[in-house]
Amino acid sequence: MKRTSRRTAALALPVLLGTTLLAACGADSDDGGDRNAAENDTVTLVTHNSFEVSEEVLALFTEQTGHEVRVLRADDGGVMVNQAVLSAGNPQGDVLFGVDNTLLTRALDADVFAPHRAEGLDAVPEEFQLDAGEWRVTPVDHGDICVNYDRAWFDEAGIEPPQDLADLTDADYRDLLVVQNAASSTPGLGFLLGTVAEFGEDGWQDYWRQLSDNGVRVVDGWEQAYYEDFSGSSGEGDRPLVVSYASSPPAEVLYGPDPDVEEAPTGVSTGTCFRQIEFAGLLEGAENPEGGAALLDFMLSLDFQQDVPLQMFVHPVREDAELPELFTRHGAVVDAPLTLDADAVTENRSDWVDEWTNLVVR
Repeated sequence: MKRTSRRTAALALPVLLGTTLLAACGADSDDGGDRNAAENDTVTLVTHNSFEVSEEVLALFTEQTGHEVRVLRADDGGVMVNQAVLSAGNPQGDVLFGVDNTLLTRALDADVFAPHRAEGLDAVPEEFQLDAGEWRVTPVDHGDICVNYDRAWFDEAGIEPPQDLADLTDADYRDLLVVQNAASSTPGLGFLLGTVAEFGEDGWQDYWRQLSDNGVRVVDGWEQAYYEDFSGSSGEGDRPLVVSYASSPPAEVLYGPDPDVEEAPTGVSTGTCFRQIEFAGLLEGAENPEGGAALLDFMLSLDFQQDVPLQMFVHPVREDAELPELFTRHGAVVDAPLTLDADAVTENRSDWVDEWTNLVVR
């Protein structure tokens, strides 16, 4: 299954820019970054390694605006935000995409972004506009971080998959779950925040002690967890439970051997889900702010928004964007995702991650 798009090229993460990969779309990647020589007709998009967009949609942006897009990828969303904070005011690009609601305030407090109210926001529900009024970031997509399970494994074992977070501490699920490091992975952090939302600021620590006693495995990032440890994707891992996304099953179908299967090979424990919203913003100090603003506007166009589901396997934020049938047929519906107040996340995130690290990471 191909995946280097959130959730690798399909299916949210601890090193610095030295490991950043440069991939160019519509522009050469070895021009030394000489954007003035290109008369500022190139927009550099800084993002994580799960970002994907179809060539046709990028070509449409160039046709409409005259700007080509160069994509600069970091290993993961957490790494990307850390680097953006360190380089605030002297950015590597013009637009940053992929900062989510778990790390948003860190970027905003560091003055990473310049204001721009993107066209198309009128079609975006207010629940996604977390910086309304200041417009430093633009919501682009949303999804739910959830525990996924390997259907075949559970059918063979004769065990019902877990339904919610509390189930994961049951002896039936001992040594079955793999999660990502909350200090280096956006899905890992989202899952941690989901446990805080579910068990409260005084109860989540005990929950993680129980998970640890029940054999939870912690790895650095999503790709390692999903492709190396999870049994339900490549089939080579030994863990039938993994933290991933509610929209991972459609990707399994699309990139699997039979796209016409009645049921995806993986399922979602919908009582474990934490809502993630991803944003893009114009970087303060951008060399091409005009092109960057045009790219933000384009990210809220129907052309881009309707390209999102089968490229990055998340939901577009526009209410009028249509979802593909594969997405609606195999994606899990999460009626009541776990959420946390943004102010609480801002105030406590670092302490929660430090506590979690001391509790769980050996």
